Amino acid sequence: MVEQPLIPDGRVFAAVKPPIDVVAAVEDRLGSVAIPGKRVPPENWHVTLRFIGETEPVAYERWLANLDALPKPSPFRLALGELGAFPRPARATVLWVGVHGEGITGLAEVADDAAEASGLGREERPFRPHLTVARIRPPEDVRHQIEARAGEERLSFRVTGFHVMAAVGGRYRVYETFEL
Repeated sequence: MVEQPLIPDGRVFAAVKPPIDVVAAVEDRLGSVAIPGKRVPPENWHVTLRFIGETEPVAYERWLANLDALPKPSPFRLALGELGAFPRPARATVLWVGVHGEGITGLAEVADDAAEASGLGREERPFRPHLTVARIRPPEDVRHQIEARAGEERLSFRVTGFHVMAAVGGRYRVYETFEL
């Protein structure tokens, strides 16, 4: 077995990973949708709390220490629901599943506070929780796909922790886990 390095090589981020049964249910629901672009493999599905990018070892270790030290919310429920797109459905480059739940914003704030305390700065963009299912290049109109899935029942799960992960060569690896 190859050991993973202590410091991730690649683009680092904090994220919540849905349980395997929820991922399978979402994947099943999307099976009938003509999704353009390149699908994200379901094993890579996650809800990004805070993207850090490539980072130096000292800043990464400070971020981990701050993530460990800061108070975190209690476990909470998240629901996965409707399809959506960035930047907009008529010219989408990302197709996503919506994420709903009050605790997710507080958890993202913890990750962002830890980043700021580590010298990594604050996130400038507003937090929009989502689960990316496809990347679309060149942009396409996905309004039909979104409308076809409107009104579907949401799938929910309990969040009891989050991970620090890195994107390395098209695969996402978990490097650290934090409990709530």
